[in-house]
Amino acid sequence: MAEHPHDERLARWLATTYAASVARHPERRASFATSSGIEPAPCYAPGPTTAGFAERVGVPGEPPFTRGVQPSMYRGRLWTMRQYAGFATARESNARYRALLAEGTTGLSVAFDLPTQIGYDPDHPLARGEVGRVGVSIATLDDMLALLDGLPLDRISISMTINSTAIVLLALLVAVARRQGVDPARLRGTVQNDMFKEFIARGTQRLPVRPSLRLVTDVIEHATRHLPHFNPVSISGYHIREAGSTAVEEVAFTLADGLGYVDAALERGLAIDEFAPRLSFFFNAHNHLFEEVAKFRAARRLWATLVRERYAPTDPRSLMLRFHTQTGGSTLQARQVDVNVVRVTVQALAAVLGGTQSLHTNGKDEALALPSEAAAVLALRTQQVLAHESGVADVVDPLGGAPYVEALTDEVERRARALIERIDALGGTLAAVEAGFPQRAIEKSAYEAQKRIEEGRDLVVGLNCHVGGAEPEPELFALDPAVEQEAVERVRAARAARDEAAAQAALAGLRRAIDGPGNLFPAVLEAVERRVTLGEVFTCFEARYGTFQSPRQ
Repeated sequence: MAEHPHDERLARWLATTYAASVARHPERRASFATSSGIEPAPCYAPGPTTAGFAERVGVPGEPPFTRGVQPSMYRGRLWTMRQYAGFATARESNARYRALLAEGTTGLSVAFDLPTQIGYDPDHPLARGEVGRVGVSIATLDDMLALLDGLPLDRISISMTINSTAIVLLALLVAVARRQGVDPARLRGTVQNDMFKEFIARGTQRLPVRPSLRLVTDVIEHATRHLPHFNPVSISGYHIREAGSTAVEEVAFTLADGLGYVDAALERGLAIDEFAPRLSFFFNAHNHLFEEVAKFRAARRLWATLVRERYAPTDPRSLMLRFHTQTGGSTLQARQVDVNVVRVTVQALAAVLGGTQSLHTNGKDEALALPSEAAAVLALRTQQVLAHESGVADVVDPLGGAPYVEALTDEVERRARALIERIDALGGTLAAVEAGFPQRAIEKSAYEAQKRIEEGRDLVVGLNCHVGGAEPEPELFALDPAVEQEAVERVRAARAARDEAAAQAALAGLRRAIDGPGNLFPAVLEAVERRVTLGEVFTCFEARYGTFQSPRQ
């Protein structure tokens, strides 16, 4: 990208004025490449990057949606300020949600602990030491009732970051709505339900790839038929980036995962225009402001292009890439934690300039512990200042047409498409994941990024430059060690108090459904309403399908 001056005057300037200046005062770095290895030119001017702008880039709210999925974007409605939270018990998490709603949060995002994510009850031996630590522990309908107690499910949007056990948590949400007298068809929100990403980057998978894909597709199918306002999958590049990918790899592997889910839904018999408008995406926001803005714009355009080419939908909404963004947890540093506020602000700015529909800003102390309530509120205030004081929400796609941003958008799109074509050559997303192709690419990128930091080629304030002296210890959130025992006692009491015959009948029905070809959601819903636990449901799945084995083992 750096070798293309955009007009004769700029070419002359580079060869004379700029070259003479650099000869006297060398550039401070040998390379200014982005995370994806894209080397920018020293300066840009209108030319190839902006020629045919209207035709190539389009206008906001129309395909290919480079400039945004809504015509007025934030001039009409601000992004959803959705703070990710959940810890310890359902009761304590409920109190945090109420506090965030009181402070101006406009959507809730639920974090679950690792046993809940993988499908183990709190009293399972493999859950020991992890109950309530990185999110809330949910094992029963009673837990879910406590988590959502007093929250108006017909008026707020709820996002659940859950994947392996997404079918169970969505069933629990539907069961709670019924008990609140809310028609499940009115539920709004998102369940992440992205298993390809777990195999590629995160690792909370329990079942093998193909049965995991069956559960993902069951949720998509059920939501399409019965939950018209609920997003049944949030195709996540966030964790791909957290695992060490480049920005280009984040776009490519995320969109490839999305294509894999589209293929699975079509094989199930759904029509593209039935479900594609409810697909949602989830991206990371890192520190390179311009690459991140270009990444979001390129992802929208490339998704619209791929869906149009491969599936020929008739509804323009099927081409929309709507996405939530979270600031980059892996960029936060354990030293000089106040500096993390600056990082989060830059990342949030990139997400807004890139046209996100929803945003979570990380707490400054998250490199050390779950965020304290004060840190969570400050992170929310960061979004509110951007929304109400900065002016960035007043213009649609304010960086659109900027030569550097357009050139970077083109380059991210070109490189991401090339990676997707490599996945196609392997037989598609499912085959590529089973072969470990994305996994190996991310591992390589993560290694190279860490090496650049250790060698001082990439500077991180407080880590390998501007380190400073001794720092005061920040006041951190601390989890009560009694939480785990309370959760163990609670799930055991729930099993003892239920109608055991009804629970066993529901489990028998679930096992029959697993052996059949139909959608498993109704059987899972029946089970959780009969007080069958999360762990018992997944024991049935594991008995039928076995457990995942890495392709590298």
